Amino acid sequence: MNTQLDLGVIGLGVMGRSLALNFADHGFSVGGADLNQAFVKLFADEVGDSSRGFTSTHDLATNLTRPRRLMIMVPAGKAVDAVLEELLGVLEPGDIVIDGGNSHYKDTERRIALASERGILFVGAGVSGGEEGARRGPSIMPGGSEEAWDEISAALHAIAADGPDGEPCCDWLGGGGCGHAVKTVHNGIEYAFMQAICETYALLKGPMGLDADAIASTFGSWNSGDMKSFLLEITETIFKVRDSGSDARLVDMVLDEAQQKGTGKWTAEMALDLGVPCPTLAEAVFARGVSSRHTIREALSSGHPNPTASDTNSLTVQDLRDALFATVVLSFAQGLDLIASASDVHGWGVKLERVAKLWRAGCIIRISFLDRISEAMRGAGSRHLLLDPWFADRVAEALGGLRRAVSAGALQGVGCPVMASALAYYDTVRAARLPHNLLQAQRDAFGAHTYRRIDRDGVYHTDWLGDGQTRAL
Repeated sequence: MNTQLDLGVIGLGVMGRSLALNFADHGFSVGGADLNQAFVKLFADEVGDSSRGFTSTHDLATNLTRPRRLMIMVPAGKAVDAVLEELLGVLEPGDIVIDGGNSHYKDTERRIALASERGILFVGAGVSGGEEGARRGPSIMPGGSEEAWDEISAALHAIAADGPDGEPCCDWLGGGGCGHAVKTVHNGIEYAFMQAICETYALLKGPMGLDADAIASTFGSWNSGDMKSFLLEITETIFKVRDSGSDARLVDMVLDEAQQKGTGKWTAEMALDLGVPCPTLAEAVFARGVSSRHTIREALSSGHPNPTASDTNSLTVQDLRDALFATVVLSFAQGLDLIASASDVHGWGVKLERVAKLWRAGCIIRISFLDRISEAMRGAGSRHLLLDPWFADRVAEALGGLRRAVSAGALQGVGCPVMASALAYYDTVRAARLPHNLLQAQRDAFGAHTYRRIDRDGVYHTDWLGDGQTRAL
């Protein structure tokens, strides 16, 4: 047996083992390491003779060809730091460590600096696609120490999903923690996309009165053309599955409390830190939070009933399709704006057209219009998706449906926070003038925060609550 392995994967849980097996399927000899001996045995039983399992990170690292290439697939946070610390005692200058978990991008930047002190190249790579994607072809978003790219590109390209044009959904994104930042925003868009589908479901079931078969058929009919996507595909399937114990639809037996692992929250925090408006992505996080207040919701549901019958006859299934489409496009627009702003602030050099291409296959938010997004982002000055004529026209065409959907939800007492947020975002981001002249005047009145004028340069303060005198500062 050849003891010099091509690469190693540390952490053989579901994602780590799936990626390791994917590497092995593509001809790489893989070393897999985990403290859990059962995980190591499971991996060793599934791979061929060219790959091996280890219970020691040290033993794995010493059995790799130089430069050593190791992928960390352990839970984000302290576990990654612990593995990296152990590796730094074994590795030599020029060796490469890839963190493929959902790490915070600021942690990745700290680890890049720490590793570089020893001459180790550290890469933060976002990986999307879940277990099946990791096993058969994920979307991979690498960034960090660029010197590592020549040594890892062939392996990552081999295991990544192929886009519609055959190009692998994996490409170098830039420096620093950009790979994990892009994956974080990907997940923020995912939160909004999923919540928008759930709000559509609530309106189809409530005001529209559709049963499970009709809802499945509706989502299935939408899963084509510009809306063809992985999330609509699985949604249609979910509504067709029956509960073996009761013959009810299994989805109706699922507790309505959505869980989360934190990347949606990180997206909202990043937007707040950078001052980038991403209200729809943030509302999706808050919506999951509301779902977890099950006891409060049950108590309020009896004392605060839905409004009495309101006229929603004007709402159509096509309106809901348009509402979903517009909300999803606006979610992508906000997420891409956030990535571009973060790249500007941190000097990462991320190209948005490249990001969109990486999401075309393998990842959870894959949707047919990502090729159009990539094309739109190539244009000068088109960093915001609504500046592209195709997307601007399609959103404008869908806007009536979005307005009617949000109105129907309000009239019927069906909460649609993500749709409502998307509509409010659209109406404010396209406004040539907003009422924030009043807000800035209020700030100046109670806190002397100053203001600027529309008719002349300079900064001013007015004694609004006193003699009304204005002075230039």
